[in-house]
Amino acid sequence: MTTIPRHTYTTLQRSLRHDIPPMRLYHKAKKLGTWDPRAIDLTKDRQDWLNMPQKKREALRNLLVGFQAGEEAVTLDLLPLLMTVAREGRLEEEMYLTTFLWEEAKHTEFFRRIFDEVLEEPGALVEQKASSDTGGRNLFTEDLTHDMHILLTDPSPVNQVRASIIYNMIIEGVFAETGYYSFSRMLSQEKIMPGLMEGIQLIKRDESRHIAYGVFFISRHVAQDKSLWPVVEARMHELYDRARNNRSDQPPTPEQEEIRNFAYQQFQKRLNRIAKAREQTLEDVYQIANIEEEAN
Repeated sequence: MTTIPRHTYTTLQRSLRHDIPPMRLYHKAKKLGTWDPRAIDLTKDRQDWLNMPQKKREALRNLLVGFQAGEEAVTLDLLPLLMTVAREGRLEEEMYLTTFLWEEAKHTEFFRRIFDEVLEEPGALVEQKASSDTGGRNLFTEDLTHDMHILLTDPSPVNQVRASIIYNMIIEGVFAETGYYSFSRMLSQEKIMPGLMEGIQLIKRDESRHIAYGVFFISRHVAQDKSLWPVVEARMHELYDRARNNRSDQPPTPEQEEIRNFAYQQFQKRLNRIAKAREQTLEDVYQIANIEEEAN
């Protein structure tokens, strides 16, 4: 039997807490997240694509396919987390997550526009599966979907942190940020594909807020229950190690090694920030000022 939650009307009992990280991120999203994917000029991008060497085209297309699949996956799979937060009556967090979902939808729209108007591939892309297999499993269609949708039936603190880890810390904090880095290496030096790069910068700014929320969310749980820290640490390393080990048997090129080093730096930075919650109270986590440092 479905349990229907009862409304408690938070704002009839108290003021909104504008000082805590979710609301600070909400206010940033109102100011910085209102860009339109359809307003970006892709005229030069089409010419740059036509003039691009075939090998570079293939590398760029592979990266774009991965992002198209990834952005749609995170758009589809965010709702269970939003529902969990709403059912717990965490209004400020729910308010921020409404902007989060809207932004993911815009990212999905933007990458599809690149395929439709720049590559002129309006049809199906399923023949080229996104490069997201880790340890024999597909991160998006198996791990992400499982860890997010289990919240609908078992929204325990353990499952909540596992969901945020795969979504915010690994997919957004490692995979996506490494992808942005790869786009920049591939296109910025030659100053080509300006519309794509403009969109990437806007998406990256949105995602920085998402990652900042994930750091806050997991830190909140660890501050409330210190026994969750081993779960967080083990799951972070498990997913990162699977991604790292799912590579060619050939020694990496210097470029690949540089990208791997960047990915590890992103991973370790977020893990170190969450680790601080072991020594913090819940109010410490709410008041910490630098949690949205990435979102400036």
